[in-house]
Amino acid sequence: MIRKEMIAMLLAGGQGSRLGVLTSKVAKPAVAFGGKYRIIDFPLSNCINSGVDTVGVLTQYQPLRLNTHIGIGIPWDLDRNIGGVSILPPYEKSNCSEWYTGTANAIFQNLEYMEYYNPEYVLILGGDHIYKMDYEVMLEYHKSNHADVTIATIPVPMEEASRFGVVITDEHGQITDFQEKPKVPRSNLASMGIYIFSWKILKNALIKLSDQQGCDFGKHIIPFCHENGNRIFAYEYNGYWKDVGTLGAYWEANMELIDLIPEFNLYEEFWKIYTKSDIIPPQYIASDAKIDRAIIGEGAEIHGEVYNSVIGSGVYIGEGTVVRDSIIMTSSRIEKNCTINKAIIAENVDIGNNVELGVGEEVPNIVEPNIYSFGLVTIGENSYVPDNIRVGKNTAISGATKPDEYPNGCLASGETLIKAGDI
Repeated sequence: MIRKEMIAMLLAGGQGSRLGVLTSKVAKPAVAFGGKYRIIDFPLSNCINSGVDTVGVLTQYQPLRLNTHIGIGIPWDLDRNIGGVSILPPYEKSNCSEWYTGTANAIFQNLEYMEYYNPEYVLILGGDHIYKMDYEVMLEYHKSNHADVTIATIPVPMEEASRFGVVITDEHGQITDFQEKPKVPRSNLASMGIYIFSWKILKNALIKLSDQQGCDFGKHIIPFCHENGNRIFAYEYNGYWKDVGTLGAYWEANMELIDLIPEFNLYEEFWKIYTKSDIIPPQYIASDAKIDRAIIGEGAEIHGEVYNSVIGSGVYIGEGTVVRDSIIMTSSRIEKNCTINKAIIAENVDIGNNVELGVGEEVPNIVEPNIYSFGLVTIGENSYVPDNIRVGKNTAISGATKPDEYPNGCLASGETLIKAGDI
């Protein structure tokens, strides 16, 4: 019988709707990050760096890009005969067929996969956070406390605690109570959505709550274990951890990579972040180009000026173009004499000549004020912005747009231009 000490179940099926047009055609874990990575590279790299060599990746929303990126797991040394990485989409059963309806429901639907490896412990992860964590250290903490469940937690400012599930612990770190997104939090120790379960405890909880609609770990499984008297401990993590679930957080996390002394360091030898790398030519920087504080991906061709920005692989920036405080993703092209300020430009976007992004006053977005904010211009993948167009702040564009779709050659601040089929 196959027996693994600990296997990981990585929840990567989320839409990430708060990223707007960035996730209209791709799952959030597959969104590009840091010039050459995708968000899912971070938990996958954490797994192999921690000695966890069996990972089930649960996909659902727009999985093609994610599945293609992961493949058989070669970049992360997860192409194993026994274990390795497995893609686990929802599937039709003999008695029913349903989508994953909650985080715990998704795990329940893959009981057979977990039973195949007969683990002692199961590590539950999200696929949409940027961080480095040694899960082996967390497992040792779990064992030393004879815990049934261990929840990774991180201190957050008290004024932000109501956005998270928060835990209350005793002097030994055992959780005595918890609150799911409370209006008046009693603690600032927030759950990171990372759990280690002793397998028998997890299996029992999943089966007992299998009829619970939208079964979720924070709302249902953890309270069930608490009511049953299981030993639940908080593992306090004090490193860098970022939920890039909003455009502002995503932009900020990318910008932090190019600080003089970055809080999150991509260049550490002892904890590498692995990714699928395409075979592309080296970057080219023209003699009169100017670059200051930027990450420039392989195959990029820079003729203009780049300041405080993250430029993905295969990006072209034409003569006279100035890019500031922006994220330009893989294979996008910006022609001559453009001004790009505080923009997020997704993959395979074409920007014409003499285009200005991020101009004018900052006003709330009319359609989605909670999504398109932070003063950003957001352009979805495979979009086209024609020549001589001016675009304001808190705006979104998606699709192959035409000049006559911009009144007076302008998309005013707070406006959106999303073509049919690109929602």
